[in-house]
Amino acid sequence: KYISLFFFPPPQVLLLARAEDLECVPGFQQKVFYIEQPFEFTENQPILNLEFDDCKGNNKLNFEVSNPDFMVERDGSVVALKNISEAGRAFFVHARSEHAEDMAEVLIVEAKEKHGALKEIFKIESTLGIPRQKRAILATPILIPENQRPPFPRSVGKVISREGAEGEKFRLSGKGVDQDPKGIFRINEISGDVSVTRALDREAIANYELEVEITDTTGKTIDGPVRLDIFVIDQNDNRPMFKEGPYVGHVMEGSPTGTTVMRMTAFDADDSSTDNALLRYNILKQTPTKPSPNMFYIDPEKGDIVTVVSPVLLDRETMESPKYELVIEAKDMGGLDVGLTGTATATILIDDKNDHPPEFTKKEFQATVKEGVTGVIVNLTVGDRDDPATGAWRAVYTIINGNPGQSFEIHTNPQTNEGMLSVVKPLDYEISAFHTLLIKVENEDPLIPDVAYGPSSTATVQITVEDVNEGPVFHPNPMAVTKQENIPVGSVVLTVNATDPDTLQHQTIRYSVYKDPAGWLEINPTNGTIGTTAILDRESPYVQDNKYTALFLAIDSGNPPATGTGTLHITLDDVNDNAPSLYPTLAKVCDDAKDLRVVVLGASDKDLHPNTDPFKFELSKQSSPDKMWRITKLNNTHAEVILLQNLKKANYNIPISVTDSGKPPLTNNTELKLQVCSCKKSKMDCSATDALHISMALILLSLFSLFCKSFP
Repeated sequence: KYISLFFFPPPQVLLLARAEDLECVPGFQQKVFYIEQPFEFTENQPILNLEFDDCKGNNKLNFEVSNPDFMVERDGSVVALKNISEAGRAFFVHARSEHAEDMAEVLIVEAKEKHGALKEIFKIESTLGIPRQKRAILATPILIPENQRPPFPRSVGKVISREGAEGEKFRLSGKGVDQDPKGIFRINEISGDVSVTRALDREAIANYELEVEITDTTGKTIDGPVRLDIFVIDQNDNRPMFKEGPYVGHVMEGSPTGTTVMRMTAFDADDSSTDNALLRYNILKQTPTKPSPNMFYIDPEKGDIVTVVSPVLLDRETMESPKYELVIEAKDMGGLDVGLTGTATATILIDDKNDHPPEFTKKEFQATVKEGVTGVIVNLTVGDRDDPATGAWRAVYTIINGNPGQSFEIHTNPQTNEGMLSVVKPLDYEISAFHTLLIKVENEDPLIPDVAYGPSSTATVQITVEDVNEGPVFHPNPMAVTKQENIPVGSVVLTVNATDPDTLQHQTIRYSVYKDPAGWLEINPTNGTIGTTAILDRESPYVQDNKYTALFLAIDSGNPPATGTGTLHITLDDVNDNAPSLYPTLAKVCDDAKDLRVVVLGASDKDLHPNTDPFKFELSKQSSPDKMWRITKLNNTHAEVILLQNLKKANYNIPISVTDSGKPPLTNNTELKLQVCSCKKSKMDCSATDALHISMALILLSLFSLFCKSFP
């Protein structure tokens, strides 16, 4: 078999016109090789020869290959370790001696790709834009490994002028020369040698596009500019990094072998087209190591973590811990020993599924409760092996038998998962002294298909009701009666009826007054007859909405005695027992007033209709021969007092009577005090009035009547 070998000479060979212009540059003398893909690479047959020179004898020279199917012998020969029909598109060779190290790339191409690949590297014609043969400047691409070690400056290539006229000078410009970052490259203006002044970083800048031109002694451009490309060759100087953490995955217990849990992806800043960024993944450590030290596997290329144990071992309830931590390593250079590594921790949680039904801790529970009491009477305990943080553990209780009156309810204690059985309707010992309940327990989440609830998921609760001395009960309660106010003291209001619910006990009942706000009532302690001890007054402040409320006690003869409370509402019918009242009782008027309407009077009555309005307003007899005022009714509740003439400044009392419409009607006699004042400049002066003008005849008549009654 024959293998076609294609390579391009080092940049120095292309750039130098004479061999004596060369100087030793440590490293591979050629950076990129092209070999044609054969039908098969034959084991131990040399493929090509690599030339590495550290310029100091190549002491302790060692080669490493990124593809494990190839190796480089001490003399630089590349051989296959076995017969290979498919070797990929490229591999890298790393050389290291006591004084230098370098990287070369071997590209495996089809025959039709040979010419295109070389043309791409050198950018022939299409890159320069004009025919090369017409240029006096020869500037071929320069390849420089990143991270070179001192000393600097270091020669990396050379630009040649075909004409080489005397006085010509080379000038270099562009990013990396006279543009930021400045000063990285420079050129010997006489010889055309290009040098780098410091180490390069491909991850910062991967290539530089410079321009070379030839100037005369005055600095005038006589040729160019010509483009000079400088490519930075990647070195493996960046470790893989996991940037997307924290990494947490979940897998359901009992999952089939090969179930994907999660994916771990690392990032490498090196050239993604080279093995420098070709990552391989590996699990370095698993914690805990039980039930198997190899519970999971990671796809070395994709980073997918999958389960590798049987579903039986992936049982959350039997595990030491449902949480596993995996230390994941990512290594570049395709996982070779020379690769750089980065690590991260993957946390995998084994999620619970409902594969264990809840079970009561015993088949029968006992509870005792006093009659008439409500609340929790017993806590039912269950066990469940599932995860307490999930619905596969949380219990739901149901009373399935023995609760026809809905006297019981059961709820789940969210902290303990116990069933809290409560009495919600008071129990009656006299009706039933024992109750038997059948209760089942289930989970919030349904069980998995191959698991079912068994007999242990039901339990019986035996409840014993204790007898207590219950207080008597009034019938009805509250009690209501209607009475007329002002009925005679001692009148019977109502006879109450109270019974003792303790029918199995023979007890007597006595009655007493508990609350009687107005002190109007009494009760016979033996027969429960309620009578009046005072007049019932509908207008009393203790009566609200015509209703008076009192409380009574019924006390049995138990030990200790029990008490029942009864409420009595007495609705009071109104009688005409309140005379109407008049307002206002004071009025003022100017002595020279033109409007002699003095005041509008109103009347009110505490009673209810029909014992109130319409009211009748009247003036008492006026003693003076000349009438001085009159009263005129305005409506059912108001009347107006009008002067018949202007009066002198003085105080006057006008006797007025107002009568309601009750049967019999009630009358109220009231004196309206009228002040006649002097008014000047809109000011009313009612001080220093004349002597009080009242009907002297009426006063004398009243005094005479009193005198006659005192001496019969």
